[in-house]
Amino acid sequence: MSDSLTVCVFAASSASVPATHREQAQRLGAGLVARGWRLVYGGGDVGLMGEVAREALAGGVHVTGVIPQRLAEWEVALDQVDELLVTETMRERQGLMDARSDAFVALPGGLGTLAELLEIVTLRQLGYHDRPIVLLDPDGYWEPLRQQLTSAVDRGLAPATITHLLGVAADAESALARIAGEVQSA
Repeated sequence: MSDSLTVCVFAASSASVPATHREQAQRLGAGLVARGWRLVYGGGDVGLMGEVAREALAGGVHVTGVIPQRLAEWEVALDQVDELLVTETMRERQGLMDARSDAFVALPGGLGTLAELLEIVTLRQLGYHDRPIVLLDPDGYWEPLRQQLTSAVDRGLAPATITHLLGVAADAESALARIAGEVQSA
């Protein structure tokens, strides 16, 4: 991987998010700008995903949005991105986001965010990639997921190594620093 990474961000499309989450999304976009890293995200102009993208675009970062046609109609795609890829399905969207990314950050989000995150973690567990995955967790949002993974290990349903597939960061700066550290040590 080069110094100029492409980070995929999974995040809520809901406008009803706490101010702390909105602030971390903006700080994540600004952090990408500061590092000169590119952004791949879900393509929407709403919620936390829109916050990250607008901040990155304002700083001149190359932004690729990937959105299924149905969601483009519902959520309104962010047309100002450098590249907007409109897919037929969610599966096609996830494949494109995965293929174009060097690392992944998950902000708080709903079922779509969770589905995207779990797919990329599963692919890492199965050895399809070894790219960094970081949960941006400013207020413990992701703690129940981490407990579920520990429960799966404790019950013999998953190997203990699954708990090491995800990094956790309390803020945007720490999330990006963790990615940088993992990439340098790879």
